[in-house]
Amino acid sequence: GTWDIHLMRPDGSSRRPLTTTPDANEFWPQFSRDGTKLLYRRVRRDEPVNGNRYGLQGRAIVADSDGANPRELGGDGDLPWATWTPDGTAFVTLSPKAISWIDATTGKVQRTLPRQGFFQQITVSPDGKWLVGVANNFATGWSIARMNLATGQVNAVNTVDCCTPDWFPNSDEVIFSWRPPGQGTNKGNGWTQIWRAEAIGKHPRLVYAKDDRHSYGSFVSPDGQYLLLTGNIEEDGDPSHSGGPMSLMRLADAPIIEGASPGVRAQHPEARDGPILPLPDGWEPCWTFSQRPGGATNPGGKP
Repeated sequence: GTWDIHLMRPDGSSRRPLTTTPDANEFWPQFSRDGTKLLYRRVRRDEPVNGNRYGLQGRAIVADSDGANPRELGGDGDLPWATWTPDGTAFVTLSPKAISWIDATTGKVQRTLPRQGFFQQITVSPDGKWLVGVANNFATGWSIARMNLATGQVNAVNTVDCCTPDWFPNSDEVIFSWRPPGQGTNKGNGWTQIWRAEAIGKHPRLVYAKDDRHSYGSFVSPDGQYLLLTGNIEEDGDPSHSGGPMSLMRLADAPIIEGASPGVRAQHPEARDGPILPLPDGWEPCWTFSQRPGGATNPGGKP
C-alpha cells in the first residue's frame, strides 16, 4: 500500500483517512495553529519516503484541516522543509541558499535569513520569535539549534546525534531525539531517546527511553501535558516500510523507561516504568490545534 494522512483521537480511537491516493505517498502532516489548514508532502507511489530527506521530497500540498480542497504548492522539491508560521499566513522554508518566508497565498518570498548551518527539520516557535532545527555548525553534525528570527543569531540547544526537534507551547523549551554518548547497548552505538532542554541550551533531561527502540517524531500537545512519539528498532522510524509503533505519554510522568532496558536504567535510576499508551503504527505524527478539524477551532485547548 501507500502512505496516507490519517486523523485519530489521542487514545487511538476514531481513526479515519484525510487522504486516499493509491498512486502517491503522502506524509509529514502539519496543522496550522489556528486549526484550519493542513500542510503535507506528496511523492509518487514508487518513491520511498526517506527519513532524512522527506522535507525535500515531492510536492508540498496545502488543504483544509479535514483534508478537503488539496492544492499543490509548486513542483517537485519546491518549498523545501516548509513549516507554518504561527499565524498561518506564510511558510518558512530551508534551502542551501537561505531560510525564506513564503506568502502562503501568493507564493512570493517575503524575507530571507542566512542558513547558519541548519539543514533539516525546522519549525517555528508558537510565539513566532524563534526557529529550531537540525544544524551542523557547532563543531559537530546533527546538533539541535535555535535561531532568533529577528536577528539571525543562533545557539546550540544540544549537540551530537540529535534530530526531530519541536517546541513546548511556552516557546522556552524544546523536545528532541538524542542518542547520548557512552551507551554500551546496540553494539556500542546506543539507542535514540526523547529529551527536553531549555531553548537557550541548558538543563537537558530525559523524557522517554527504551533499549531496542529508536524514538523519534516527538510532538508536545497544545496544552503541554502529553507527548506523542514514534520509533522502532530501525533507524529513522523506518518510513520506507510501515513506520513504527506510535505512543502517548503524560509529561508529568517523565522520565519513563519502558521494558527491562538495563543499559539506560543504570544511567537513570530515577525513571518510572510508565504508563505508556501504545498507538497504531505510523511516522512523524503531529497534534491538531482544534477539537474538530474542519470545524470550529479551539487554539491551545484540550487536544
